[in-house]
Amino acid sequence: MPATAEHYKVLKRPLITEKSSVQMSEKNCYVFEVDRDASKPAIADAVRNIFGVKVKSVRTIRMKGQRNKRNRYGYFNESDWKKALVTLEKGQTIEIT
Repeated sequence: MPATAEHYKVLKRPLITEKSSVQMSEKNCYVFEVDRDASKPAIADAVRNIFGVKVKSVRTIRMKGQRNKRNRYGYFNESDWKKALVTLEKGQTIEIT
């Protein structure tokens, strides 16, 4: 099934950090920022349709927004967001640039 606009609403962007790069190479696990209301089956379906790979498992984490510097009106907070760790089947890879 081809990717639709709904699939692109679920996956916002890949998270490329030092830790996620190690997970990509060693554990075949990719990290994405996803919609806060996305469920695990919806995330797996989006990755499967957008990248054309087989998903083994999905783990999600709700990340609390950080408290930022004080400006002249006081402190302000970033929004809360959701992170998904997607493990692929053996032999499957995603090309993230």
